[in-house]
This record gives sequence, C-alpha cells and structure tokens, in this order.
Amino acid sequence: MESTNHEVRYEADDRPPLGLTIGLGAQYTVLALATVVLTPAILITTAGASDEYLNWAVFGALAVSGVATIVQALRLGRIGAGYILVMGSTAAFLPMSVTAIMEGGPALLATLIVMSSMVQFLLGAKMAVLRRVFTPTVAGTVLMLIPVSIAPIIFDKLTEAPAGAPEAAAPVTGIVTLAVVVLVALRLSGAWRIWAPAIGLAAGGLTGLAFGIYDIERVAQAPWIGLPDFSGYPGLDLNFGGAFWALLPGFIIVTLVGAMDTLGDAIAIQRASWRKPRAIDFRSIQGAINADGFGNLLSGIGGTVPNTTYGASIAIAELTGVASRAVGVWVGILFIVCAFLPKLVALVVALPGPVAGAYLAIIVALIFVFGVKILTNDGLDYRKSLIVGFAFWVGLAFQFDMIYPDLIEGFWGDLLGQGMTAGGITVILLSGFLDLTGSRPRRLRSTLSIESLPAIDAFLCDFAERMRCDESMTNRLRAVAEEAMHTLLGDGESSRERDLLLVAKADGRSADLEFIAGGADENLEEQLAMLSEGVTDLPNESETPLRLLRHYATSVRHQQYHDTDIVTFRVEPKGAG
Repeated sequence: MESTNHEVRYEADDRPPLGLTIGLGAQYTVLALATVVLTPAILITTAGASDEYLNWAVFGALAVSGVATIVQALRLGRIGAGYILVMGSTAAFLPMSVTAIMEGGPALLATLIVMSSMVQFLLGAKMAVLRRVFTPTVAGTVLMLIPVSIAPIIFDKLTEAPAGAPEAAAPVTGIVTLAVVVLVALRLSGAWRIWAPAIGLAAGGLTGLAFGIYDIERVAQAPWIGLPDFSGYPGLDLNFGGAFWALLPGFIIVTLVGAMDTLGDAIAIQRASWRKPRAIDFRSIQGAINADGFGNLLSGIGGTVPNTTYGASIAIAELTGVASRAVGVWVGILFIVCAFLPKLVALVVALPGPVAGAYLAIIVALIFVFGVKILTNDGLDYRKSLIVGFAFWVGLAFQFDMIYPDLIEGFWGDLLGQGMTAGGITVILLSGFLDLTGSRPRRLRSTLSIESLPAIDAFLCDFAERMRCDESMTNRLRAVAEEAMHTLLGDGESSRERDLLLVAKADGRSADLEFIAGGADENLEEQLAMLSEGVTDLPNESETPLRLLRHYATSVRHQQYHDTDIVTFRVEPKGAG
C-alpha cells in the first residue's frame, strides 16, 4: 500500500476503492492499538486501581478513540478537522492522572478530564484571541517537562516483575524492547520505521514469554467477543474537594499543550492531503481542537483516560499517498470493533511491565524532542532561552521536592508537586511579564471600508514618524495598508459591515502590520500563491492590488478562523536582508 513516489494518490475529498480504504484503516488501527490500550493499562496498574476499572477504561479508550477519529474525519459542523487524524490515549496526563486516582479515585479523574475538556472548546472558539497568551514558548517548555514527570512511572515499570521471576527477566525484557524499537527506527526507513514500535512490543512480549512474565493467563481467560464489565464504570465525583482544585490547573495546562500538539498535527495533515500546496485553513485547525475537546469530554463522561491526535497518521498518509477522509472513518469503526474483542485487547494488556515501561520511554523521549523542536522553530533569543531554562529547572525541582518541601505543603504542595504545573505556571508568568514590559504596539479600531482609508493612512504616518522611518519605508507601509484594504474588501458587495483592528508593531527598522477583521471566504495568502503560479481566475484589474502587495510586503500570512481573519504583513526597508 506504500506509494514509492510520495505523491498524493487520493486527496481528502477522494474515495479510494473500498478494499484499499479498509486495508489502510486496518494498518492505522494496528499501529495505534498498542498506545491506545497500554496508556490506561500503565496508568491504572501504577495507581493500584481495580481490574474491573482497568477493563472498563480500556474498553472506553477504544470506543471513545473510535468515535473521535470518525468525527475528526467527517467534520460535523465546527467539530472535526475534515482529515485523517487518528485519535487515541495520551501519556501526557499520566503523572497527574495517577495522583488523581490515588487521592480521589477514578471518579475524580473523570471529573478533571471533563472540566479540562471545556478549555479545549474555549480555545477552539477563541483561538484567534488566545494565540498571544498560549505561545510556542509555553507549549515547548511544558512538553519538555512531561518526561520529567513521567520518569518515576517509567523506572517503576522497567523493574516490575512477578514474584518468583528470574532476576534477569525485567532488565533483559526491557532492554530487548528498547533496543529493537530504537535500532529498527534508526536503521530502517519508510514503512518499516513506522512499524518500529509494534516490532519492539512483539520482541519484548516474546522475551517476556520466554522468562515466564507474560500474563498468558489473562489472554486465555479473555473471551473472543464480549461486553465490558459495567461494574468498573466510575461515574463522576462532583464534590469538588481540595484535591480537585489542586490538580485542575495542571490538567488545564497539559490540555492546552495537547491542543498545541493537535494544532501541529492539523497543519501537517493538511499539507499531506492535497496535490497542490494550499494556505493553511485555521478553521480546520479549530475543528481539530474542538474534536479533541469532544473526545476528552466523552473520555471523562465514559470514565476512561484523555486522548489526543496521533502524529503517526500524518507519516502514513505521506508514505501511502492516500489522504482520503474515508480511511479515517474506517479507522474509527475498527477501533470500536476492537473494543468488543477482549482477547485481542488482552494480548496488549498482558505485556510485561518492562515492555510497557520501555515503550513509554520511547514515547516521552519523542515528546521531549517535539518540545525542543517547537521552541527552536519559534526562535530562541536570550530572553526566551532564559525563560525556558529557568522554568524547566523550576519544574524539575518541584517534581522531585528539591525546593523547600517542608515549607510548601497542603494545597500549594499538591498544586506545585507536579513539575508540569510548576514549570508551566512559571513560563506563563515570565512570558506575560516580558510581553507587558516590552514595546507596546499601536492600535487603530475602525471598519473594513473605503471610508476608513484616510484614518488608516494618518495612523501609519504617525507610526512611521515614531519609528523614525525614512520616506521610502513610510511609503511602503502606506502602500501595503492601502492595497491590503482593497484586497480584503474584494468587490465590496458584502452587505455585512466588518469591524477592523489594525495593529502596528516596530521590530528594529522593520515593522509588522496586522489586520484583524470579520471572516471572509477568500484567503489572501492563497491568492498570492496562485498569482505567482499564474493560475488565478481574477480579472487583470483585480490582480493589481495583489501584485503591489507582493512588491511592497516582505511576507504575507493570512490566518482564517471562524468569524475572524488575521492578515499579517512584514514590511522591511528597501535593501534590508
């Protein structure tokens, strides 16, 4: 099923043959199954909860992941990306989830998941507003702290073995799993690299079987087809005690970080789903985040673990060249089918602790690298580097009780006991301080109309004077604003008056202009790209503002959200760069 030329054979809207669709759906399902099942298994065995709850949570994780994956593919209203984005259990919440179960039971965990899912809906609705509050600096730092928080769970799992097992059973099984996953991923390419985790789990399971630590009895007792044990359903804890309030900030921070991960996956799958490059549709990203929130809402109500998008789905779409959303629908259906196949699930749940620990170690290592990548892509100057470094060490110190543990007890001890929470709060506060004390941008509120042009021109002349721009730079700013207004207004036939906020900010000798207006249908960035390729359908006179924009603006970025458009222009003095 692999495309050798990496071209898109079937775009998102296409319908491949049914056999190919189901076959690819099965491939996605098999690759994701271990992570979907192992995450609740690791959580619940670490927290010491009952087998009944474990069985229920695994069933719920598969069922919810299936429904959420279907919703992502179909895009129901404003919920869903409209692309193949496989949803599944996430390890990011593991440390706080273990604490929640140990302090208040599974019902407390379910309530925390429900409440944190509301944040994703808020972010999906107000993404344009919150984009400055929740920055890549915050996301990258918290992602780097997730492995720190999960480290104790990993090391416990790597040494876990039943009583009477050979002394070498745990270390050998864990090392075999790690070695196979890492070596296969490093030396092989294409489809084999994607299958590296599954190959490592199989190797670890066989090693554990040889040592007698694979729970073969669990597999033997599990029926082939069956319903879950409903006695394991935890319900919701609506007492809202001290443990709830202490853990809620951490859940919210990690939920926001998960949304950042979903944002990255939603951008990547858009690029992998079309033959010709398109401007990123931020409405689709909002839909992806809303579907993420919907999945977590179902997870909380259903008494299972939180879920998120899986980046592996992008890699498979790129390898196979099949990006049809019909494949995503079949992945969801197969997840739901697997939920009613207890013996298949038991094969994964029965894996020895060292295998699960080694697998989790690989996942969190990749999470750490993803956090670093977000930070470097965003650009790390001296100030951001100081914030990230300081916040990381604050999180590390609080995670391992190295900062005045005798003084920070009770509610504050519970709140700051999680490294992700302590580090996340630190990076948010320091970033906010940096933003508040930096040079302030200038703003003009108006309407998106021809009548606003004189006021905008006067505003930019004043801005240029404050920047001490020369005449050439001043004229470039004025020209960009005028042509941007003409292009955003289009034919001017819209009966709805759209508000406009113009934000101008100096960056050395350069300037950034941001036009924030009500939603429109056309994407300016995409129109400019088509103009470069000579394929626009616009009449010649309508192309003039686009050509002038391309001449005067160094870069143009158009972010389209539901009901809001944000167009950012970078304007540099002549001869800069």
